[in-house]
Amino acid sequence: MGECMDQVNKTLYIPLYGKAYVSQKGIILEDKKAEEIWSKEGFTLQGKSSSKWLAYYMGMRSRVFDEWVREKIDTLENAVVLHLGCGLDSRVERVNRTTLWYDVDFPQVIEERKKYYTENEHYHMIESDVREEAWLKDIPSQNAIVIMEGISMYLTVEELRGVMKRIHDHFESVHILMDQYTVLAAKASKYKNPINDVGVTVVYGIDDPRVLEESGMVYVREHELTPRYLIEKLQRVERVIFQKLYAGSFASKLYKLYEYRSK
Repeated sequence: MGECMDQVNKTLYIPLYGKAYVSQKGIILEDKKAEEIWSKEGFTLQGKSSSKWLAYYMGMRSRVFDEWVREKIDTLENAVVLHLGCGLDSRVERVNRTTLWYDVDFPQVIEERKKYYTENEHYHMIESDVREEAWLKDIPSQNAIVIMEGISMYLTVEELRGVMKRIHDHFESVHILMDQYTVLAAKASKYKNPINDVGVTVVYGIDDPRVLEESGMVYVREHELTPRYLIEKLQRVERVIFQKLYAGSFASKLYKLYEYRSK
């Protein structure tokens, strides 16, 4: 898969495992594609990466993103969907097959992705580092729904602003949903983070979502990453443990889910 896959790109297997795990159990998220890919491509995850609690969390996070995208597709006319840092995720199949949709990721990732997904008139894959400018040029400049799941923590604040500004300037209107580490979480990641198990040690965080408004985007609100109705899908004992590990007050100080829109 190439040397680049040994670092940031390799993290794509952590959420893939999580989605395959919950889908196989029949809870939280139905994702047959994740099950298929994991059965063929999955390698042995080490330590926290293979935790069922993390798998539940990844499944819930993906479900929240899915529901937000569906809502935006239903309410925005003539919208295009961009999934930045798409990895091997099957959101385009879980959510919608007819909206114009672009999945963007590093060339090595898209090469892997093309083993399992086929482009058509509605669906396109773009090989690019999102920090570059050229990848936007062939995308129609209409209303845009932008998914940034599991990507912002690998970009500095300046890089993130740059990505958001280019998107803001290209499209007629923009709506973005993005998960973000806090500064505390970024610091703690040096010691306790599943991504360490696949060789990633440098991540970034922000404490004030409004620091990204210099991009031209406006902070809208914070969303729940682990809503109660999804926690309720776990067995009783598991609900209690999960609540303490991933949905309590300390967890909320580490990891956020923010929505932005253009002015």
